[in-house]
Amino acid sequence: MIKEILADADLRMNRSVEVLRQELTKIRTGKASVGLVEQIKVEAYGSEVPLPQVASISTPDPRTIQITPWDKSTLKDVEKALQKSDVGINPSNDGTVIRLVMPPLTEERRKELVKLVKKYVEDDKVAIRNVRRDANEHIKKLEKAHEVSEDESHRAQDEIMKLTEKHIKELDHLFELKEKEVMEV
Repeated sequence: MIKEILADADLRMNRSVEVLRQELTKIRTGKASVGLVEQIKVEAYGSEVPLPQVASISTPDPRTIQITPWDKSTLKDVEKALQKSDVGINPSNDGTVIRLVMPPLTEERRKELVKLVKKYVEDDKVAIRNVRRDANEHIKKLEKAHEVSEDESHRAQDEIMKLTEKHIKELDHLFELKEKEVMEV
């Protein structure tokens, strides 16, 4: 029973870390990243589809994202989706490909982005601590119901604390990497 609780807690904490990783790819750092546009939905063929399903996305240089639609008839739809998105960069269309040129970030904007990253990290830390609390409560209930001994309960709670610390260290590491990436000129 305790193994299942530990496995579930680990899985849920890992999910929180993965959610943060995905969120961080969407934060603009002045460098071109396909993660900025992969989540954009394009109105094509009568439905909304993710951009990677209608076009190839590449970064030919560190400041440019190039989008080449598979079907040239969707070029205008892709351009329209990019303009409506929250990427904040005007697409340039040459008739066959769309380019997004990343403007350099100001120092003030970089600091704002670091604050945003810090907020995401703190939110995920809270989520991980909530998982820890839920798992500990579950173990305490088992102990009260005499399904596990007091020693087993304490060992399990120690394991949960180790899992929590491991995942929070991982979040801190992701923060440090993203902060360095954002602050680089």
